[in-house]
Amino acid sequence: MAGGWTRDGAVQDQIDDTIADAVKHARSNLLPGESEKYCVECGDEIPKARRHALPGIRTCIECQSAHDTVHADLGINRRGCKDSQLR
Repeated sequence: MAGGWTRDGAVQDQIDDTIADAVKHARSNLLPGESEKYCVECGDEIPKARRHALPGIRTCIECQSAHDTVHADLGINRRGCKDSQLR
């Protein structure tokens, strides 16, 4: 169902674009090169599957999770917000 001047499927297109942007941003933050065998934060061994899945990784899952929690991006996606169109 289209709403107003939008075409059918516009909401799904916006969702797809948001996900594609997030994936592109995440990939741009990956480090090039070979992964570390041991975490640079705590010294624990990084599992082989993680090193293979994320080339250039330098931290274990626990340290990366702690880093992500502290440095969470709290930005607001205003691309789909009606208020941003009223200005």
